[in-house]
Amino acid sequence: MLTRYLQHYNTARPHRGIGQLSPSQAEAGPPTPIDLANHRVHRRAILGGLIGEYRIAG
Repeated sequence: MLTRYLQHYNTARPHRGIGQLSPSQAEAGPPTPIDLANHRVHRRAILGGLIGEYRIAG
């Protein structure tokens, strides 16, 4: 479980100290903003639902 949390922490979780980016985004630059008005959003449960990640549904 700790390994999965560390993966989430370093690749997906926003950090205040680096402008609400994840560490992987801070290295590559911020993502391009997306207007979600015309998209459906899908929630993926992380750590048994304790954390949620959200993506555009495909």
